[in-house]
Amino acid sequence: MAKRPPIKTTTRTPRTPRHPQGLPDRDTLLRFLREAGEADKADIAKAFGLKGSDRRALREMMRGLEAEGVLGKRGRRGFSEAGALPPVGVADVVERDPDGDLLVRLTKAGADAPLVRLAPDRGKAVEAAPGLGDRVLVRFEPLENGETEARLIKRLGQSAHRVLGVIRKARREIRVEPVDRKSKDSLLISEHDGRDLRDGDLVLAQVGSAERRYGPKLGKILEVVGREDEPRAASLIAIHSHGIPTGFSEQAEAEAEAAEEPTLQGREDLRDFPFVTIDPADARDHDDAVFAHPDPDPKNVGGWVVWVAIADVAAYVRHGMALDEIARDKGNSVYFPDRVEPMLPERLSNGLCSLREGENRATMAVRMVFNAAGKKVSHRFVRGLMRSAAKLSYEQAQAAIDGQPDDKTGPLVEGVLKPLWTAYGVMLKGRNARSPLAIESDERRVVIGEDGQVASITKRPSLEAHRLIEEMMIQANVSAAETLEQRRTPLIYRIHDTPSPEKIMALTDFLGTLDIPWTKGEAPTTRRFNKLLDDTREGPHADIVNEVVLRTQMQAQYNAENIGHFGLNLAKYAHFTSPIRRYADLIVHRGLIRALGLGSDGLTDDDIKKIKETAETITHAERRAMAAERDATDRYVASFLADKVGAEFEGRITGVTRFGLFVRLTDTGADGLVPVSSLGGEFFIHDDRTHSLIGERSGSRWPLGMTVQVRLREATPVTGGLLFEMLSEAMPPDKTAPRPRLGVRRRMDPGRGGPKRGGVPKGVRKGKRR
Repeated sequence: MAKRPPIKTTTRTPRTPRHPQGLPDRDTLLRFLREAGEADKADIAKAFGLKGSDRRALREMMRGLEAEGVLGKRGRRGFSEAGALPPVGVADVVERDPDGDLLVRLTKAGADAPLVRLAPDRGKAVEAAPGLGDRVLVRFEPLENGETEARLIKRLGQSAHRVLGVIRKARREIRVEPVDRKSKDSLLISEHDGRDLRDGDLVLAQVGSAERRYGPKLGKILEVVGREDEPRAASLIAIHSHGIPTGFSEQAEAEAEAAEEPTLQGREDLRDFPFVTIDPADARDHDDAVFAHPDPDPKNVGGWVVWVAIADVAAYVRHGMALDEIARDKGNSVYFPDRVEPMLPERLSNGLCSLREGENRATMAVRMVFNAAGKKVSHRFVRGLMRSAAKLSYEQAQAAIDGQPDDKTGPLVEGVLKPLWTAYGVMLKGRNARSPLAIESDERRVVIGEDGQVASITKRPSLEAHRLIEEMMIQANVSAAETLEQRRTPLIYRIHDTPSPEKIMALTDFLGTLDIPWTKGEAPTTRRFNKLLDDTREGPHADIVNEVVLRTQMQAQYNAENIGHFGLNLAKYAHFTSPIRRYADLIVHRGLIRALGLGSDGLTDDDIKKIKETAETITHAERRAMAAERDATDRYVASFLADKVGAEFEGRITGVTRFGLFVRLTDTGADGLVPVSSLGGEFFIHDDRTHSLIGERSGSRWPLGMTVQVRLREATPVTGGLLFEMLSEAMPPDKTAPRPRLGVRRRMDPGRGGPKRGGVPKGVRKGKRR
């Protein structure tokens, strides 16, 4: 990013600065504003004791300074020195620079306020990632190089500054309808600005002022990003809504194209080992390959050696390269049903860094030794050259082990696949002894047809092949963290905190409503959660207990400080196995290269200096990607169901709020809302202790986890919104629970004794109509 002139950040003093009384000169006025941060004319006049003609002279002076560009507006009446920024302020994310960085501008400032690069706030939990059009609370921090950056403190929601929406043309007006289902306000576009627009265009619009006091605001079209009816509209909307960085700079592409095939120089030859990649059938890149054999050491009878080979991305993406800068900004690849926004250019992600079958590839590999009880007794890392013996899908590998090999897996069963499964059986003993959290979750896969439309939504099968690869990757990640800690090399940990006392208390209260014991004073452990899940798995409350236990957990994140990984029940854990698609793994690879003396392209001093900031940045990017992926999937699901309005479905209540019930359909996993207003004529109370809506008069209940029948009333692909009508009957009252106390409610039906609708408010005289 080009170096900008220094930006002044000002600190507001708690008291009004003392100045000589009387009309100030230019320098005195500017010094006052510099000290105060910002002030309006009345504040300045009061500070200098100005009255009458002096006040008029002050207004003239400030008008002239503003015209010269010396003063800048702050809000409706405030002023500050031009270009000055407060230590903390509310800003709008207004654009993205050529490097992909988000730029913010102080919300209440005038045109003098500079654009400032946005970065996440250090040392704070990262919330949902902001994107274009969001409003954020930031801290403005001057940097050593003369620039200023905005540190994210909190995301405040959608800004009124920009709107992503769909053009709706009527005979007499053109509107932009927001794609965000939370936003209800549309924008009016002038006939002149909208003459080239078509109904259904996806646009980015800037919000102007209201045309009438109560009417819609005016909008200005900034960019046409696509069409509502395009097959890829869902992912386009998600990318623009969440500010996902796309594409690569010319320099980054050139660096990727200049990358060369790997050689044996400085590497261990692993090409005789029959590594195989086992991935989803539609995977385009292959980060990892595995191979196992019995341990030949006579001291480790029944032990196994497991090799995990990972693409050596650090050999191609080095500190200071344009590739490195953009990979750090992206943080991770983002996966949509119809496309991938990769962290690295295709030349690397699908080429030299992908462990393709039969091709020489640079690798960072770990050799792990397990004893007969499944405990890892040693490991070592090597930088090598490997050649994958086969590219297999999870389904292929599982079918071969289950006795149904195909032409490709048949020759691999005895020498490659069976040893992998036997080694996994040994590792499983160690996993069971560790007892990681065993929450069940149903994943759905959106299948896109050749026409770009949703062909089907299927449940992802849970195969032993998935668990085999998962456990081998976990152990490789543990080995990386252990090695870097032993060598005292800084690293980015993957941490997962213990559930908070508040969440445990809420879980305890909820379980009490189901007569399931949970001792309040006992510390939460994964083994304790797993026993709860096992004890309820075959009972009527299995789904709801699984759901509530999941909600009790904290969110995992990246951090330079280690607190362990609660869910996996591990003291040391780092991401090492996916450097093609996660920047965190690339930093860990560089740390290993530095710590073990495996090359000159390891972790640099500058990498180490920025490691806390990098951890925050990539956590922010991960949350941003998760939100975008979820939104795109919701829109594709709504598109799939759009022609099924009126159809009936089975589902389960997965969310209970005061305004309604969220229901997840059994077949598709689609989530939609049943508004509380459609549940019946009585008032419903939201009981957060039992996660239920309870009828105030009847006591009938709609609890979390209840299986229900619903009818689809509305599906809106552009927002991803689904609206359901409840067909099932509520559960009967809980006889053991206290009946809710009836509230005093004003009825709006004049026939039932309540106040009439409309009319003249009390205390206001009724005048004659003229």
